Amino acid sequence: MGIQELAAIVVTLAAVFAFLNVRLIGLPTTIGVMLIALASSLLLLLAGQLVFPGLVAWSRDLLEALDFSETVLEGMLSFLLFAGALFVNLEDLAGQKWVIGGLASIGVITSTLLVGTATWLLFQLLGHDLAFLHCLLFGALISPTDPLAVLGILKTAGVPSSLETKIVGESLFNDGVAVVVFLVLLEMAAHGAGSMGVGEVATLFVQEALGGALLGLAVGGVAYGMLRELDNYQVEVLITLAVVLGGYALAHSLHLSGPIAMVVAGLLLGNHGRVMAMSDHTRQHLDTFWELVDEVLNLVLFVLIGLEVLVLSFGALDLAAGLILIPVVLAARFLSVSIPVTLLRPLRAFTPGVVRILTWGGLRGGISVALALSLPASEARDLLLPATYLIVLFSLLVQGLTVGRVARRLSDSG
Repeated sequence: MGIQELAAIVVTLAAVFAFLNVRLIGLPTTIGVMLIALASSLLLLLAGQLVFPGLVAWSRDLLEALDFSETVLEGMLSFLLFAGALFVNLEDLAGQKWVIGGLASIGVITSTLLVGTATWLLFQLLGHDLAFLHCLLFGALISPTDPLAVLGILKTAGVPSSLETKIVGESLFNDGVAVVVFLVLLEMAAHGAGSMGVGEVATLFVQEALGGALLGLAVGGVAYGMLRELDNYQVEVLITLAVVLGGYALAHSLHLSGPIAMVVAGLLLGNHGRVMAMSDHTRQHLDTFWELVDEVLNLVLFVLIGLEVLVLSFGALDLAAGLILIPVVLAARFLSVSIPVTLLRPLRAFTPGVVRILTWGGLRGGISVALALSLPASEARDLLLPATYLIVLFSLLVQGLTVGRVARRLSDSG
């Protein structure tokens, strides 16, 4: 089946599920379409067991041909991060820079270490001698947060805008940092943990992260210069598309962090570019275009998350490990948020209940599943992938549907 047929099926499902959610269920759109996709997948599995076994096999072949990991990491992620950064106010972000920087650096590394250690201990108790480095890989892939599905809920809950900025800013940068940490650990696992010294690991990390940021500035700067020279919204929208597609491909070829590059380029064009290089007419068309791209890709992504259960296998051990790791990941999130917030409390005021809101609002999403699927075929992958999927489902369905009430109650209690 060709890419056109695959895209047609997935986009059609996203449209139908979104329609059903709006008309019948009324949940936040992304969570609603994922829930419908998940329910459809389970019904399909049941029908396959009882009536149509060939239909399940066809559906699995379809999803395997689509390659969730490559679709997300090499396709959707660049667009989603650029679109997210495009609408972030740089002044607001700068006002929260120490908090966001702490959450995206200290927080991600702390979460990786805590989850990795706890995962290693758990699988030892369950009788699986999983390498500690593979457990750290799991810690890195489960650490990035994906608050896109919850931002609308937080706005209706009336939480302060400073808290929204923290959540958006953290997610933009911790996605990039977590992917870099994951890639560094994956490189170590491929060559053997002892084959790379501390200096080599640090160099690789700096090359990916700092190099990605510099590339984002360069690509965004070139685009900014081009945008200032004309007033033609069709061409200007095309230039921003070239930034995403060309910039991400260039980052990949240079072994730099594409996600960080897209965040930096999006922030540059969304602030200085929007104010000094675009007319009101262009801004209106550009905003509409990227809002639509962001919304459509998010719906497609959440549909794919719901359908992915068709190609995963769950045994009793997988379910037990996943259920145990859910509170482990939440506890690690609580501690990794608490450390930077505690360090900064003497220097600034925080929203009441900020640690608990950030903990419960730190949803895991498609990037975690995509990173888990990108692991080389091995026993480690077979053990970690189902656990990742269960944690993501719990995060989106339970945390995502209750975070509004939690945020409202904690904010009011202050």
